[in-house]
Amino acid sequence: MHDRHGRNAGDAVMHLAVTVSAAHAARWMPLFTAAFPGARIDAREPGSPVRSAMPPADFVVMVDPCATVFDEQPTPRAIFTASAGVGHVLRLPNLPAGVPLVRLEDGGMALPMIRYVLAVVLGFAQGLPTYARQQRAGRWVKHPLRAPADITVGVLGLGIIGAAIARAVAAQGFAVRGFAQSHKAVEGVCCYAGAAGFEAFLAHTDVLVNVLPETAATTGLINRAAMRQLADGAHIINIGRGNALVEGDLIDLLDAGKLGGATLDVFATEPLPPEHPYWQRSDIAITPHVAGPTVPDATVAQIAAKLAQLERGEAITGIVDVGREY
Repeated sequence: MHDRHGRNAGDAVMHLAVTVSAAHAARWMPLFTAAFPGARIDAREPGSPVRSAMPPADFVVMVDPCATVFDEQPTPRAIFTASAGVGHVLRLPNLPAGVPLVRLEDGGMALPMIRYVLAVVLGFAQGLPTYARQQRAGRWVKHPLRAPADITVGVLGLGIIGAAIARAVAAQGFAVRGFAQSHKAVEGVCCYAGAAGFEAFLAHTDVLVNVLPETAATTGLINRAAMRQLADGAHIINIGRGNALVEGDLIDLLDAGKLGGATLDVFATEPLPPEHPYWQRSDIAITPHVAGPTVPDATVAQIAAKLAQLERGEAITGIVDVGREY
């Protein structure tokens, strides 16, 4: 007797289909092998021909995006992504309906993202962007420092990583606000929620940090109207998704002197094209999507722990609400 995944009744052998590029396989596959001893693990390289005879897998794990994996695996029990964002999965035309999609909730990304934001926020507090501009102009002018308590930092997105960033910034003495679609409580952070709270969250914020995922609701959210609500000379930090920020509006407000600068790690088009106007601006700092690198060991450990919970019939966190896209 066989179950719907082709296993004999009572057979405990788990079958995983892992989508991973040839460039990443040597790093990732030994981790899956070690985390799932005795399991059948099939590596599926994105772009390779569809293998119609592939046995049904219990779980699909997407390390690298693959547009055709569900042509081979239409009935997994659950789908896991090795990323916090799931937009690339939700856009697939063959995504199985009704199958739980589980996103990465940290995977070692939180600490480097905290360090990234703290580096920029502390530099802002010390006036380092201003002094960098003065250096290029050959000007020796001293400016009074503002106390952290007099600087408002707003964190857009209060999931596990966003909340951790907000707490870390608050621990440095800054006045921290947080925004999410639904109400959240974060120690040391003044939290706002929903459309009704968005303008109050933005009002007179000195540093705006975007940690939001890519959804229809977040696309273009940081636009001219939103950025005009910020304090004069405000700084934008984007480590969420590039399409949340309207690029032309940012440039216009920098040129107008409303904003003081931006530190951008994510972009609507990546890699950022060589002809993009961002490259030539001294008031925009660019990093190549490195703020929150996925840590393979921590990622596989998280996936393994959740799969073990599912096998025991327990509830897990990180299941994506497809309607909200996160």
